[in-house]
Amino acid sequence: MKVCSVFSGCGGMDLGAIGGFKYAHNHYSNHNVEIAFSSDIDPYAVNIYNDNFEHKSILGDIRSLKKSVPSHDILIGGFPCQSFSVVAQNPPRLGYKNENGKLFFEMVDILKTHKPKVFIAENVKGLLSANNKQAFPLVIQSFEDAGYRCTFKILNSLDYGIPQKRERVFIIGFREAEHGDAFAFPDALDSTIVLKDVLEQENKVESKYFFSQKAIDGMLRNRERMNKGRVQDPNRHCNTISAHLSKASLNSVDPVLCINDRYRRFTPREAARIQSFPESFLFNVSNTRAYKAIGNAVPPVLMWHVMQSVMIAMNNSVTIEAA
Repeated sequence: MKVCSVFSGCGGMDLGAIGGFKYAHNHYSNHNVEIAFSSDIDPYAVNIYNDNFEHKSILGDIRSLKKSVPSHDILIGGFPCQSFSVVAQNPPRLGYKNENGKLFFEMVDILKTHKPKVFIAENVKGLLSANNKQAFPLVIQSFEDAGYRCTFKILNSLDYGIPQKRERVFIIGFREAEHGDAFAFPDALDSTIVLKDVLEQENKVESKYFFSQKAIDGMLRNRERMNKGRVQDPNRHCNTISAHLSKASLNSVDPVLCINDRYRRFTPREAARIQSFPESFLFNVSNTRAYKAIGNAVPPVLMWHVMQSVMIAMNNSVTIEAA
């Protein structure tokens, strides 16, 4: 089946949809799909994508690229949601705080035009409570008005063999009622992988990732008055990796490490592992751009499990295998 990917970023969602990769000693089998279209507005994310996929992503705004979208069976995307507002009308409808708020409807328009069998949408869990919980029902209604039976659930990455606490809402919609009836979100797994399993050896981490002694001394003197200090326990799951990890400090909400009394940031490769990208996935951009792309991505392993459940509902089961 053919997949159309919008708001593709560096391709975490796409990799999970395709399958055929290794992560943490497991092999995630290929799904019976191929990418027919991919696009994103971030040139650096597109560069990363195109270094890693046979099908090349198109750089551009989906509003201008929409007419180029080919026929497809599955639509996937993590649409921007920061700009939703609910217009005070009776009945209420979605409005926008800026142009980005309109991007959700590009996904809806593609569904109306091409009528794929199923769509998979991903977003932050805050979407459920946005605008005093008024926005999300209208999002679901828009998908249903496009002809889809929808279901949704908040999934946490740590339940699927990923060493990260990351909660995201997944919305799945089927055109055929029988597929919707057959669908169930993937069950949580018993996983033993924790943060220390994906960290570099400390003696191999470059000095630029370590905080200066001046920064550490300042944090220690003022830690009662400072914001958060998110030092992670290597024996547990990591807090959520964000898109601004390059700016992580000892007074930020971003996770940092303290190993052998030395405080440091994660390396880009460590961040990629925390997001469940395989070792073979390339990030041939600056560290700042890599952190942003990694932090914005859908964890491939989480998406693989969601895609597997979709395929099972459409009578195409696949399995995870130990390497």
